[in-house]
Amino acid sequence: MAMKDYSDEFRADAVTLYESTPGATYKSIAADLGINRATLREWVLRDRERRGVAATAGKPAAQPVTPVPSEASDERIRQLEARVAELEASERKLATERDILRKAAKYFAGETNW
Repeated sequence: MAMKDYSDEFRADAVTLYESTPGATYKSIAADLGINRATLREWVLRDRERRGVAATAGKPAAQPVTPVPSEASDERIRQLEARVAELEASERKLATERDILRKAAKYFAGETNW
């Protein structure tokens, strides 16, 4: 079987997709992109090494959330609730864009005759 040559941009996009997708596995992302799971894993590990991030088996753990002190004012709570709503809207938009890009990548991966 011949080895496929992927562009640096495609590799970077695949790594970014994996890193930015909560709960994603190498297998699921690789299947979406039409590449080998081990290939994606190698790209992710190389990228982490390049950035100086510890190469762990999984994704880095999320930082614990510091609880809001009980004496927080009502204004602060309203600001935080507004920020949460803004971030949730942004998350929905990014998820939609990601899904569109996944579908496009799958389509174009199927179109190539390597």
